[in-house]
Amino acid sequence: IDFEIIDGKPDTFIITGDIDAMWLRESTAQVWRYMPLISKDEKLKELIKGLINRQVNCVLLDPYANAFYKDITKISKWESDITQMLPGIHERKWEIDSLCYVIRLANEYYQITKDESIFDEDWDKAMRLIVKTFKTEQRKNKESDYRFSRETTSVIDSPPFEGTGRPIKTNGLICSMFRPSDDSTLYPYLIPSNIFAVLSLRQLAIIYKNVLDENEFATICKEMASEVDEAIQKYAVSEHLNFGKIYAYEVDGFGNKLFMDDANVPSLMSLAYLGAHKPTDELFQNTRKFLLSENNPYFLKGKYAEGQASPHTGKSKIWPMGIILRAMTSIDEQEIIKCLKMLKATHANTGFMHEGFNKDYPKDYSRDWFAWANTLFGELILKIYNEHESLLSIKY
Repeated sequence: IDFEIIDGKPDTFIITGDIDAMWLRESTAQVWRYMPLISKDEKLKELIKGLINRQVNCVLLDPYANAFYKDITKISKWESDITQMLPGIHERKWEIDSLCYVIRLANEYYQITKDESIFDEDWDKAMRLIVKTFKTEQRKNKESDYRFSRETTSVIDSPPFEGTGRPIKTNGLICSMFRPSDDSTLYPYLIPSNIFAVLSLRQLAIIYKNVLDENEFATICKEMASEVDEAIQKYAVSEHLNFGKIYAYEVDGFGNKLFMDDANVPSLMSLAYLGAHKPTDELFQNTRKFLLSENNPYFLKGKYAEGQASPHTGKSKIWPMGIILRAMTSIDEQEIIKCLKMLKATHANTGFMHEGFNKDYPKDYSRDWFAWANTLFGELILKIYNEHESLLSIKY
């Protein structure tokens, strides 16, 4: 964490761990567990306020970028990517959730502190740019100029068709060329991220109406949220042969659907964590049962654990984040215990959560320092302490 005062405003830059860059998504996730404390600790409050300011500046630099450098003159190692790479940008993978996390942090900060000072002119410009970007990526008039291609042998590092993605039939959903794992989408309508966008747009609508008295923009946000939500219900909810009505992970608007999940957030598993569903909602429960079954191609079982994987880490690696989210969305104490046992058995004696570990050999893992996963694990432990304290006295 790098904190300083720039032009009279607090500024906080938070690297993702073993990569010296700040992701919009992960910087919010990395401080999320500390948010309940900001009303009790002025320095922590200023740190969060500084992160809000830094994220705003990142969005204003490029709303399509997912990761940034502190030094806005720094040239990325990915400068050869075929896209509009500007100095200060580490990576320019268009992911809906990146912008949602910016809204999520500002909204939570305000809800806790009632400090309206964050809603300054720059913040307003950034929020309007976010909504404009969302509208552009609905691609109703094919107005998006976004392209991304990378010289690579990995098929998940770039969208097809010269970086524009597969064909879509416009229906109100927002295109996302990449998932929260930074993998390219198969079908451009990434459903968990669209659901996240609905939540974020509704948060903006309330802020602009009740705090900023900007009813016109509040209505724009509210109406777009409803449009996206209606399209989700129409195009992404399907009857599964074994599980009833469940969410698809990605769709294209033509009727093609991808049934899987990715262990990152937003994911289908994380919808109850994000607040889009209650853990007991039938649609979420049906989807969750599918995700934890052999019908999900990225649910793996090995000698040490079972859990959600991802195309990002291949056919044999389970993500600790997936196990953590399973525990966080569970209403079954025995399932929570099972998840804790698996997490303890697979950290490879490092004391840290990793990106992914081999289901049969946990010492084969990726990323020594994955700060997001560590923070999420801490959040899980505190959630258990608050809701199921007796589980922490069990020997794991």
